[in-house]
Amino acid sequence: MAGRASIPTNSSALIAIIADEDTVTGFLLAGVGNVDLRKKTNYLIVDNKTTVKQIEDAFKEFTAREDIAIVLISQYVANMIRFLVDGYNKPVPAILEIPSKDHPYDPAHDSVLSRVKYLFSADSVASDRR
Repeated sequence: MAGRASIPTNSSALIAIIADEDTVTGFLLAGVGNVDLRKKTNYLIVDNKTTVKQIEDAFKEFTAREDIAIVLISQYVANMIRFLVDGYNKPVPAILEIPSKDHPYDPAHDSVLSRVKYLFSADSVASDRR
């Protein structure tokens, strides 16, 4: 299976989170949190003091790490770095936008949903040509 991205099997894969404090706390209480030997975490708590640069750096770090399989990012945070989220096209780690307590989910801004809609519209156009 050349060319396919795979999740390392020698250890468990992690879920990374970039979101507000309440969302991150909920996932940490569910057991998603991890701190490695270098004191690197798999989450970033975004508040009013967090800069866009810090969010960009965390996104780039989480998507480059081989031990992370999924990056959960609050949709309002993803909107701050939309160019990075929309430009990311690797299958692993998967990027999933989630709602937060103060910012409801808007399907019009979800990059995964827009890609799925595009694929289905392209498939229906191709099937009409046959």
